Amino acid sequence: MGVALREILVDFRSDAAWQELQGIAAVDAHNALYQFLSIIRQPDGTPLMDGQGRITSHLSGILFRTLNFIEKGIKPVYIFDGEPPEFKREEIEERREQRRQAEAGWQEAQERGDTEEAYKYARSASRVDSYIVSSSMELLRLMGIPWVQAPSEGEAQAAYMARRGDAKYAVSQDYDALLFGAPVLARNLTISGKRRFRGRVVTLNPERIVLADVLKGLDLTREELVEIGILVGTDFNQGVRGVGAKTALKIVKKGEFRERMRESDPDFDPETVKSFFLSPPVTDDYALAWPAPDTRGIVQFLCGDFGFSEERVNSALEKLQTKTGQKTLDQWF
Repeated sequence: MGVALREILVDFRSDAAWQELQGIAAVDAHNALYQFLSIIRQPDGTPLMDGQGRITSHLSGILFRTLNFIEKGIKPVYIFDGEPPEFKREEIEERREQRRQAEAGWQEAQERGDTEEAYKYARSASRVDSYIVSSSMELLRLMGIPWVQAPSEGEAQAAYMARRGDAKYAVSQDYDALLFGAPVLARNLTISGKRRFRGRVVTLNPERIVLADVLKGLDLTREELVEIGILVGTDFNQGVRGVGAKTALKIVKKGEFRERMRESDPDFDPETVKSFFLSPPVTDDYALAWPAPDTRGIVQFLCGDFGFSEERVNSALEKLQTKTGQKTLDQWF
């Protein structure tokens, strides 16, 4: 879901040329996978599947988007979620129920022959399960792309790696990475290009948000930015009914954060969520390396195991070699 801070971040979002994004990027893997599963579908919302009925939309997304990154000089490292904090359990169950309702709506729309409605419901029904995660990790391994298992939230780990200088920036569609302290957040990297949005086609270009600019421009500390997020609602709390980002900004500026939270929900302790954003569980147990990809293994995995078009996969790998001026894909690394 993410935190709805768009209203107060508009002035700090800037288009980013691909050249500016060259370097190591810490990608929130689950966020990217949800994007792939939501977007890469048939017109009626049916995801790409192999002959055994296994979903392959995410594998297509990882292959082609990651190759696009490499072509543009970006070295991605994918960060996978670990164990969620206990206070996220309620939110997780609500999301599961929403997906169950979306799946029911998808089936009903398909039975009616309402393709547009079916597609809308299908996107909301996307889920990242153990199969999606394990198959994604295997493809990344074959591609020579490192991945890190976060102890908890992937965005928190990505932000930590960016703060340490192990990555140039964090990649996610959600603004939570800023609350976790990512110095630079890059958005639209996994979904850039033309997309249908609310009945019209829009062009999504990569954009950057610099945390220091946000804090200086809004005259906030990072702790106060987290308080705004809590008022609006995060993945860990419901927020205050009727309070959007602009109103939350005013409340925090007046020093009324605790008072408004007590009025909204006397039983909720916002300090628990605030502490999680400011000091989340992270790990130093990772080594970033981009070994030579196993091109034969990629073809066998995607084409032999999952029924991808061998011509299309080979074409993608060859196209990258040509565009990067490399004799072989291995030399890119």
